[in-house]
Amino acid sequence: MIISHQHRFVFAAIPKTGTHSVRQALREHMSEDDLEQVGLFVNKRFPFEELAAIKHGHITLQQIRPFLGDEAFASYFKFAFVRNPFDRFISYCAFMTRADGAFLKNPQQVMRYILQDPRARQHILFQPQHTFVTGEDGAVLADHVGRVEDMQGSYDLICERLKIPGATLGQVNSSRRGSYRDYYDDALIQDVASVYRRDLELFGYEF
Repeated sequence: MIISHQHRFVFAAIPKTGTHSVRQALREHMSEDDLEQVGLFVNKRFPFEELAAIKHGHITLQQIRPFLGDEAFASYFKFAFVRNPFDRFISYCAFMTRADGAFLKNPQQVMRYILQDPRARQHILFQPQHTFVTGEDGAVLADHVGRVEDMQGSYDLICERLKIPGATLGQVNSSRRGSYRDYYDDALIQDVASVYRRDLELFGYEF
């Protein structure tokens, strides 16, 4: 997450949505008073003990709200990016088994294992995307939710809204795979849709 007091915005970094490239671009516009929490490639912490203890940078808007204060939270431009949940789940499975290459060897076996493993499902990268941008009542707290499928276009709109210079987003921490559809059978489609049903409904995605 990035909080810019200078440009009055909050960027909520949802896992597995290209957040590293957006962070890199936004850092060019950060001042000394701006804040960031991140735990991959760069190691930074918020000056809030409770949130700093989390270590990773995938803080939700609901979590940061009391630390930012109601007035600033209401007036700052809050944004995030989302990704087709079916595609994002493939990225998660590949990332979590990158050490032994299990996903490359038998992707559907890995997908089924993760869906059935309570420990894997507790991982921050597995969590539904809506949980990062909604409040306790389920209402969306973000002012803008861009899409990974049109990441550059979404980022350009955000820069225009913030009145900061745009930039071409780079490819960071990416991997090469075929279409996510190639990894699914009917049963896996139903199982993943069940886990991420609210994401599919809220952000308008389908298989």
